[in-house]
Amino acid sequence: MSKPVEKQEWFRVAEAFEASGLTQQEFASQRGLRLSTLQSWVYRRRRQLARKAEPVRLLPVEVAGTPQPRTALLEVVLASGACLRFSTDTDVEYVARLVTALGR
Repeated sequence: MSKPVEKQEWFRVAEAFEASGLTQQEFASQRGLRLSTLQSWVYRRRRQLARKAEPVRLLPVEVAGTPQPRTALLEVVLASGACLRFSTDTDVEYVARLVTALGR
């Protein structure tokens, strides 16, 4: 292959390298190019593309606490139809006294 001489030609070579899936050494060897020259033009092309890329826009975020797992509930239905719900770690004697007081 004849060696590219213009900037646009080198950019096309660098683009061909990027699309090739080859290592820089393999690509340069297949094309009869010096590895350092290929590396230089690949770097220049990447730098130019990075300048053209849309700038990263950071957005403010607010970190919320992680939701606590719901605790299992104990449900007591009174004869009157009233329904009381307690977490399973509620003192059983307290629940018994409350049910008795509400049942009067």
